Amino acid sequence: MTGTRFTVCWSFDFDAMSVWIGSAKSNNPSMISRGEFGAVAVPRILALLKKYNVQSTFFIPGHTALAFPDLVKHILDHGHEVGHHGWIHENPADFDLAGERAIIERGLDALEKTGGPRPIGYRSPAWDLSPHTLDLLKEYGFLYDSSCMANDYSPYYLRSGDKWSVDKPYEFGKPTDMVELPVSWSLDDFPTFEFVMGVMGALNSPCIVEDSWRGDFEWGYENVPGGVMTITLHPQVIGRGARMLMLERLIQTMQEREGVTFSSMANVAQKWKAANPSS
Repeated sequence: MTGTRFTVCWSFDFDAMSVWIGSAKSNNPSMISRGEFGAVAVPRILALLKKYNVQSTFFIPGHTALAFPDLVKHILDHGHEVGHHGWIHENPADFDLAGERAIIERGLDALEKTGGPRPIGYRSPAWDLSPHTLDLLKEYGFLYDSSCMANDYSPYYLRSGDKWSVDKPYEFGKPTDMVELPVSWSLDDFPTFEFVMGVMGALNSPCIVEDSWRGDFEWGYENVPGGVMTITLHPQVIGRGARMLMLERLIQTMQEREGVTFSSMANVAQKWKAANPSS
């Protein structure tokens, strides 16, 4: 990434209603309506990204793509990448190989109907992976995953064949050619802002979150030249007033630093893989 000192990937998981239906298993219209607000927030987010010329990545479940096809097209028309995010925000680890294959295919089919290019990036719903996920991603031609946490500012190649048990040392498998763009719960707006009765009661002040994320950015910028910082946002969470103001301030702060680039995750993965060929 010539000329770039540090890259920030703003990623948006446009889950909409799927997270409440597929993950929360809710049949409560009020709870499900929280996801519908994501459709209200997306145009706000796109306008903000355009204002600052920010290129980003939206991970979209197939269920969301079919519910809001015009918004998916709007995202693509603004020049942002669209990645695969399951069908209805289900946990891949709950399915056998055939079941998970069906989820990937159903998500691909739904995204294809929006008219965009076939996605090369994948993010598992809630970052859960199964023993089959990596092999399926390779089979379906994905370039990168963004669900794991073995690094913070450095992409890496996922391994295949790791083994673990409670009574033996951890056994590391062999690296594959699947690029991982790591994530972190501490750089995700859902656990920091969202409220779920009896599960999470976050609702943190945007000022507190802004200070934490700015600190992670500053440390990476100063200590990891060429590093990549991935921030995970959800339109239904980040798209409200005070949080949008926080997001704008963070973008402004980052842009003030020399050599900072905002990039789609596909672009980062392609450049990193070219510079770090797998053996």
